[in-house]
Amino acid sequence: MHRDKPQHIAIRRTLDVKIWAIAWPAIVANISIPLMGLVDAALLGHLDSPTHLAAVAVGAAVLSFLYWGFSFLRMGTTGEVARANGAGDERRALLALARSALIALSVAGLLLLFQGPLLALGFAIMGSRPEIYVPADNYAALRLLSAPAVLLTYTAVGWFIGHQDTRWPLRILVVTNLINIVLDALFILGLGLASSGAAIATVIAEYVGLFIAIIGLRKHWASLFSAALWAQLRDLKPYLHLLRSNLSLFFRTLTLLFAFAFFTAAGEALGPEVVAANAVMMQFLLFAAFAMDGFAYAAEGLAGEALGSGDTERFFQVSRRCALWTGVSALVISTIILLSKPWLFPLLTGLPEVLAVMSAQGLWLVVLPVIAAPSYLLDGLFIGAGATRAMMLSMLFSAFLIYLPCWYVTTGLGNQGLWLSFAVFNASRGITLALSFGYFTRQRRWQYWSQDLTA
Repeated sequence: MHRDKPQHIAIRRTLDVKIWAIAWPAIVANISIPLMGLVDAALLGHLDSPTHLAAVAVGAAVLSFLYWGFSFLRMGTTGEVARANGAGDERRALLALARSALIALSVAGLLLLFQGPLLALGFAIMGSRPEIYVPADNYAALRLLSAPAVLLTYTAVGWFIGHQDTRWPLRILVVTNLINIVLDALFILGLGLASSGAAIATVIAEYVGLFIAIIGLRKHWASLFSAALWAQLRDLKPYLHLLRSNLSLFFRTLTLLFAFAFFTAAGEALGPEVVAANAVMMQFLLFAAFAMDGFAYAAEGLAGEALGSGDTERFFQVSRRCALWTGVSALVISTIILLSKPWLFPLLTGLPEVLAVMSAQGLWLVVLPVIAAPSYLLDGLFIGAGATRAMMLSMLFSAFLIYLPCWYVTTGLGNQGLWLSFAVFNASRGITLALSFGYFTRQRRWQYWSQDLTA
């Protein structure tokens, strides 16, 4: 036993190096995601009318709902590619990329074809005021022109993460953000195009991002466009497996978006100061989520590789080390929020009524990263394994049988009850996924997802 100890330490160290090599670029890339919206807001917020800023905010919210709903293209591709990578089957990985890309183009085509009714429905749900509707609709219609670029980039990023490479996603986001900033200044301030200029700048930036992704795939161009691979793409059976897996992720993501939308809607009923305070506080949680997602990405790639190679022991080693670093990151984030609350809250808002709400509910920001950490980790492991149905069932159960009933029971507590319900929802996600993890382990089900089900 003592002779094995140095070997175990070496294995853990090697895994830690791999985890951090994947996680840190992903963390930096994720944290940069809100930057484009912040730049738009900063430039439009200095124009003579607030209508432009409101139009972009509403239009971007509708598009986020549409695009995030199809983020399964990233997650589904990651799991398939990671398992193929573990099996040493590059052909299978390329087929997963090509099939996902074809699905992405098909979805983008449908979004463009039905953009009129889709945007109208989105704005109706948002309850947009008449003076905002027209510029918001123009902004969203322009932004939808980049749907092929956005969805194909999702697929490419899924490929990179499946190969445990988060540096290319980082390059894509950095270049996209820089192009967007430069073009925003040119189109909004230089040419006076207001919200339309913001949309055009983002569309160009997103196509540049796709171009960077294509450069990252340059080694595989010949294989991707080979006659042999395209002959296999004509077989429709593998698409059925991909669609089943991706539909589970699709409904899981829609349910998560519903949970966030419901949180905002329930806050609106409590007054404008509550909505404002909750919106600012939610940004803290989003940044915490972005940071922990870096380790979830590591779990996706490394767990999928382990199962693809048939090494379940390594899968459990990956699970333990990623759990450690996810927990450490959650504790660090919670500590930073706890220590920075007294000076950071007043820095973010000078409105006494909003500050009062934030101070009253500030403790939730401290505990929620720790509460939510297990769900982020387990999401990564389940994506890597391809166990997407369990993820969907966990989300549906937590949202509709835990979150909503808890909110209803605690409505008398006001905003405190809303935050309590949101915390219980996140805890339920972690608990139900942990129970599923234990069940799959006892039933030796993890090897099932390592099989080549798409061949």
